[in-house]
Amino acid sequence: MTTSPERRRSDPRPARKAGPGHPARRDRHGRGLRGRLVPATVPLARTKAEIFDDLVLDTVEGLERRYAKELAGVEFAVEDVPPDLNVYDSDVLEDGEVPLARLLPGRPGRQELPPRIVLYRRPLEFRAMDREDLADLVHDVIIEQVANLLGVDPDELS
Repeated sequence: MTTSPERRRSDPRPARKAGPGHPARRDRHGRGLRGRLVPATVPLARTKAEIFDDLVLDTVEGLERRYAKELAGVEFAVEDVPPDLNVYDSDVLEDGEVPLARLLPGRPGRQELPPRIVLYRRPLEFRAMDREDLADLVHDVIIEQVANLLGVDPDELS
C-alpha cells in the first residue's frame, strides 16, 4: 500500500522522539541515526577550540594565583590565526615566520587599554604532536609573554 504525500503530511500520529525511553531512529531517508552521537558531557564532544581554551585557562589561573597583583589588569585572548601582516613587531613571538602569540602593551590615557596577550591557536596546534605536547607549548608561550610583560626572566615564572 502506497500513501500519497498529502496523506503523509496530514498523518495525525506524532513524530517519534529519540532519547531516554525512546529508541534511536534513523532519519526519514533511512540514513544514520537522528540526534547527537555522543552526549555533551563526554570529552569527545568538545571541540579543539574548547580544549585549547581550557589549556590556556589552566596556565593563566596558575599564574594568577602566584602573581595576582602583577596580572590584575592583563587580558588573555585566543585567536584562531594571526592577522595577515607583512612585518611583525617585536611584540610577536614567532616560530620561523609564523607568529605564535602577541603581547599588546597597555595604553594609559583617555582611552585606556589594558595589556593583552593573544595566543594563536592554529599555529600552536600545528606544532604539537599530542595534547600533552600542546599543553606544554601553551604553557611555555604564556610564560614567555608574561615574562616579557613583567620584564623578568621566564625561568623565574616557571
